[in-house]
This record gives sequence, C-alpha cells and structure tokens, in this order.
Amino acid sequence: MTGPLIAGIGFRRGTGADEIAALIARALGQVGAARGDLTAVATAADRAVEPAIRQAAARFGLSPCPVAPEALSARDGDLVTRSARIERLRGVGSLAEAAALAAAGPESRLALPRIASNGATCALALRPSAATAP
Repeated sequence: MTGPLIAGIGFRRGTGADEIAALIARALGQVGAARGDLTAVATAADRAVEPAIRQAAARFGLSPCPVAPEALSARDGDLVTRSARIERLRGVGSLAEAAALAAAGPESRLALPRIASNGATCALALRPSAATAP
C-alpha cells in the first residue's frame, strides 16, 4: 500500500525519539509503504511540542502535526482498537488511530490499526484521495 499516509502517535512520557521513529518505520513496513509515502506525524496537541516526537518526526523530514481534543473525539466512532487507559485520559479509544484519522481528513480511513512498542503506539491513515482510489 502506498500513498499519502499519516502516522498517528501516542506515547508515554520518557519514551525516546529512537523508539517512536522505529515504530513509525515498522508501521510503514507492515503496509509496504516507503518513507516518502509518510506525509505527516500527528499526535495530541499537548504532546506535539515534546522533544521526542519532534525529533522522531524530523527523521522523516516532518514536524509533528498537533491534533486538538475535539478533532480526536470526532473520530472516536471510526477507531478499531480501544484502550481503557487512553479512554480515561483522552476520551478516545486510541490516541494513535484518532490522531491519524483526524489529521488525514474527514473521509480518511485506517491503513494500519494501532501497533505498539513499550512506550508508544502508531496507526496509519490514508488521506481521502488515496482512500477512495481503486
């Protein structure tokens, strides 16, 4: 699968840029995408300024895309996975999936549901133009 992909990232405090970047690379590999297919790295607005996500996104030539809580909540019904902990903290079942979908636009769909490492989660969404292509 190739096309304009958005990585949604959730991560615990103390998770390093190496772990986040490796998880993004693993996600891209799972869908057969190239690094150049990644067009955004999205996360919750309050976490987008953290050094780890900024450094991880920079390894793909990108800056973190902050996603507002309302935008995350708007995509909660489209999520495939759910975490009780994240629902308590963020009000959505998966921060990674919600961030990817919200940043990719209203007609986007998941290309890869949430995968996890020790301290981070990553999901991939396809932008609408790619989501509707045959």
